[in-house]
Amino acid sequence: MDMPTPAELVARARAGDADAFAELTRRYRPRIHALALHLTGDADDAEDIAQETFLRAYRRLPEFRAASEFYTWIYRIGVNLSLNLQRANKRRRTTSMDDPRVALAVQVDASGDPRRAAELRQIYGRLIAALDRLSAPMRSTVVLVALQGLTHEQAGVVLDCPSGTIAWRLHEARLKLAAALEPPVAEAAKRAGLRLLVPSFVR
Repeated sequence: MDMPTPAELVARARAGDADAFAELTRRYRPRIHALALHLTGDADDAEDIAQETFLRAYRRLPEFRAASEFYTWIYRIGVNLSLNLQRANKRRRTTSMDDPRVALAVQVDASGDPRRAAELRQIYGRLIAALDRLSAPMRSTVVLVALQGLTHEQAGVVLDCPSGTIAWRLHEARLKLAAALEPPVAEAAKRAGLRLLVPSFVR
């Protein structure tokens, strides 16, 4: 039996099928949680944002335009909630080696090698700190394209801007992130593979 498409699930959910919306949540919640984690740097905040994103989406289903893609719509809600939370908290995060984003990247890339894990904690800590210093639009663009894999056009839909603006933000972000790394660290970052941030961000 073929899996229903997102558009089919949305249509069924709008008609009152709770199971259809539950399936949409199952498919997209991990990505929204990851998005919120990268934008806030806090695991509890990411969990709350993921939950609130789908609650709002469910309530706003009558407003959803069938011509739109569900995932770009849900991403926009998640991005806005993440950035609004940061503004409301008005706190400047200090990245530490215990940052969940650093810990996750090291777990994926270290392959059980303690020495490599120690090197990666330093590299990813520097990269995450530099990412957090970017402006909100630039940071959102990096997360959507480099970490979530959206195209420039898709990210433009989420952030309500032309794809050319997305390309410019990525170019500027690459320069800022590269400038934040001292040459030895940048070289180590290249050797590490940079699963957390795509290699083109450090040249």
